[in-house]
Amino acid sequence: MEKEGIAQSAISAFESTFKSLVSGNTGIIPESTITPVPELVHTDSISTKPDVALLSETVVLKLNGGLGTGMGLDKAKSLLEVKNGDTFLDLTAKQVTCMRKEFGQNVKFMLMNSFSTSDDTLEFFKTKYPNLAAEEGLEMLQNKVPKLDATTYEPATCASDTSNEWCPPGHGDLYAALIGSGSLAALIDGGYKYMFVSNSDNLGATLDLKILTHFATTDASFMMECCERTENDKKGGHLAIRNSDKHLILRESAMCADEDEPAFQDITKHKFFNTNNLWIRLDKLQEIVDKFGGFIPLPMIMNNKTVDPKDDSSQKVVQLETAMGAAIECFDGASAVIVPRTRFAPVKKCNDLLLLRSDAYIITDDFRPVLNPACGGVAPVISLDSKKYKMVGALEEATPEGVPSLVACKRLTVKGKIRMGKSTSFVGTVSITNKSDEVQDISGKIEDAELVFP
Repeated sequence: MEKEGIAQSAISAFESTFKSLVSGNTGIIPESTITPVPELVHTDSISTKPDVALLSETVVLKLNGGLGTGMGLDKAKSLLEVKNGDTFLDLTAKQVTCMRKEFGQNVKFMLMNSFSTSDDTLEFFKTKYPNLAAEEGLEMLQNKVPKLDATTYEPATCASDTSNEWCPPGHGDLYAALIGSGSLAALIDGGYKYMFVSNSDNLGATLDLKILTHFATTDASFMMECCERTENDKKGGHLAIRNSDKHLILRESAMCADEDEPAFQDITKHKFFNTNNLWIRLDKLQEIVDKFGGFIPLPMIMNNKTVDPKDDSSQKVVQLETAMGAAIECFDGASAVIVPRTRFAPVKKCNDLLLLRSDAYIITDDFRPVLNPACGGVAPVISLDSKKYKMVGALEEATPEGVPSLVACKRLTVKGKIRMGKSTSFVGTVSITNKSDEVQDISGKIEDAELVFP
């Protein structure tokens, strides 16, 4: 790692997770060691008057390290077109610009890119948003860590492509990157006190002045935005209270033992999940960094993979990662709030992308995608054939003339290959099954129908 020029903060963080691995720690958090979080403040109930002056002390950071390989992309996922010709980054840049105009404050904006997304992203900003591109400290780079042989825990090797020997350390690397790049010190020296962090594919996560004011006035050191879990969220991580010290902690699915799975998925017991929208007091982060000698210790997440992700027969490896939300357990005085679902709208699959591109979502004057009021407050449920539409390219082929109308749709289920477009309108509950290998064209208004093509 030193030969690769990786910062000491990232090396120390990796050493911490590696020591956890070799000590036999599995990262499992038993159900018996935690207590469910009883209740949280909902941001809709906050009555504190928003304080515009806080914006001059606030920085907005977007995590932009993902390539979107799971959706078949080979560039920054945030450069994917999502609505009316705009990409994730277009809408993010427009949100920042709009916010600056509205409040008359030059709110600082940053990106945490990876080596894979940096070039494309910076070129995009230089071309379309040169004023933002020219701002000092726009980019901070994510680190990389070695993959480990699953048996010996020695660094893995891949003769065909040595870049496969490295992996990103998860978004928990945010803290090591802030420290190692000098960004944390520069921000504090520049008078910045608050940081709002979110994923670049979550366009609902904008800087909300009311939430910022609540964070500041409650004097919390760290605040996590949570949503209430539904059946669709039961396999995702949840917030809990650690019995030993009463700290809030985050338990991800990889941290749950098999025997605790029923309790983990019980949404009436563990009610809240992390949206990955986080508020951080930078001075408090620096205190933790100083306390631990230059890094912040986070719980280990162990993922079993192959060294070549495209070759299942290649060397079996362990990838050590951390989650940035897990830092909640490191901060004394950390808190959490419930936010509406409108602040959590990530695009992880082609189902999400089709829905966002459709008329079921509209773009507000401040460039936020929100559910079309005509949907009655309930988004259509989209279920595209996971084998046929896992990749964005397949969705593009299925919608060459534009996306269908979904504003009046309750549920759309598609199995097999179809082609649809602007002339297609789905109403109510529609199921389409195409059993042949030939693409089936679907046009016109399809209402409460179950179509089967042999």
